Amino acid sequence: MTDDKKVPASGFNRRAFIGGAAGAAAVPLVVRAAGSVEGVRPSSDPSLPVDVTLQVNNANKTLTIDARTTLLDALREHIGLTGSKKGCDHGQCGACTVMVGGRRVLSCLTLALSAQGEAITTIEGLSQGANLHPMQQAFIDQDAFQCGYCTPGQIISGVACVKEGHATNDEDIREYMSGNICRCAAYPNIVAAVKQAAGAMSDEQKG
Repeated sequence: MTDDKKVPASGFNRRAFIGGAAGAAAVPLVVRAAGSVEGVRPSSDPSLPVDVTLQVNNANKTLTIDARTTLLDALREHIGLTGSKKGCDHGQCGACTVMVGGRRVLSCLTLALSAQGEAITTIEGLSQGANLHPMQQAFIDQDAFQCGYCTPGQIISGVACVKEGHATNDEDIREYMSGNICRCAAYPNIVAAVKQAAGAMSDEQKG
């Protein structure tokens, strides 16, 4: 009776071949793994603090922060400028609006690291000593705030709205200020304030 499991005369054994090939393939992997520990320097740990210098209201602020820190948290928690408010923390209410490089941004969605080298303007940087910015004065004159929580973001956004050329009529003001929510619903007064400030800002530029 013939044994079906008998090794062929050629000496080729399929099971032995597969086992040998697998062992040979594993050797380079082991060597490569060992080499990566000794010869290759690991990348920097992203959780380690980093140094960042922010130009805030014409002053340089050097901080050591987590690389994931938002601009809003850098301003409030590390620099002490609490005028910019944390509302929804999801970029939907506009209370955290600041200007970066002359553009309004939602600081709760902006990494502090991305603002390096840009001029950052917060509500604290608008006035010149005791002289209020025309937008700040207009919000007072037009009674454009009630609880005041959204007001810093509204004012910064209003300044940007005027500089962008979107404050020529009520419809444009409503459209381009729509990202700033006022839960007290002082919207008609906010529109009036932006219109007043637009005129004053235009006069300042001419002067």
